[in-house]
Amino acid sequence: MALHLLKLCVGADSIADLAAWIAERGAAAQAAGRVYEQTHTTRMVPTRTADLLGGGSLYWVIKGQLSARQRLLDIRPFVDGDGIRRCHLVLEPEVVPVVARPSRPFQGWRYLADKDAPADLGAGSAGADMPEDLRRELRQLGLL
Repeated sequence: MALHLLKLCVGADSIADLAAWIAERGAAAQAAGRVYEQTHTTRMVPTRTADLLGGGSLYWVIKGQLSARQRLLDIRPFVDGDGIRRCHLVLEPEVVPVVARPSRPFQGWRYLADKDAPADLGAGSAGADMPEDLRRELRQLGLL
């Protein structure tokens, strides 16, 4: 059974904003002649690495709602220049919208069991064809 991580997406206002940031970084790497690998750096290293890499994803909370996910490809602990242990979460660059739900603020990341993870927002999902901001507003009003 897969295990996932839940993390706040600080600085992004929408799923499209996150995807655009990833695309921009990828284009800059390509222009510089480098192969782009998307990583997210965390201070703590997950202890349940095998469970996370067995099909897990990093779920992003954007503007107070669990909104999207990216598949975890690797977890690479390292020590930074100041001697502090950190971790690179290597992510698939594709951002997958999920059926949104509210999430309270928290620090760091949290484990998310597969049974508690929201489904991907597919073509048959309610509001899948709506703009993200409209879906967010309708969900906050309890209409979606």
